[in-house]
Amino acid sequence: RPSAGLKLAAVWLKVLQCAPHAVRRSDRRSAMTELDAIDRKILSLLQEDCRFTMHEIADRVGLSASPCHRRIKIMEEAGIIRRYIALVDQRKVGLPVSVFISIKLERQREKDLEAFANALSRWPEVLECYLMTGHRDYLLRVVVEDLSAYEKFLKQKLTLVPGVASIESSFALDQIKYSIALPV
Repeated sequence: RPSAGLKLAAVWLKVLQCAPHAVRRSDRRSAMTELDAIDRKILSLLQEDCRFTMHEIADRVGLSASPCHRRIKIMEEAGIIRRYIALVDQRKVGLPVSVFISIKLERQREKDLEAFANALSRWPEVLECYLMTGHRDYLLRVVVEDLSAYEKFLKQKLTLVPGVASIESSFALDQIKYSIALPV
């Protein structure tokens, strides 16, 4: 039996199909904020291994394949499930160095923030970037093969971005915990 959240999502999906321009993006996201226990279990299983078959997922959550597939499809369409990916071991592909970089910009005007974000969004070495509160404006996680590669990244990319006032780098010695699975 579908939860109230899934019923609401189904209504929103029908609205979006009829008039997608009439519903703001934030409204679409809020349509699926109420997940029931089965939805959460499905999400946990997919985060554990997205190669589970539909029948394996359905068996583990106590549904048949068809309603399980419907729930997954609704969560995909609502943007809860954004995509399916493979996790690659960074050391085994020759990128063992993780660098956390704090960036301070000269000015924090919207135009300057957007220019910085646009520049770094093109760099494959940058895996994560966060706009921060506090003394620094951005926190980046960059992966490279060695210190020479980081120096090259720093000199040929990061320091050339207009408006960067200061750069502070910290090198990770060891990774204690890493997870992309949300605690749903």
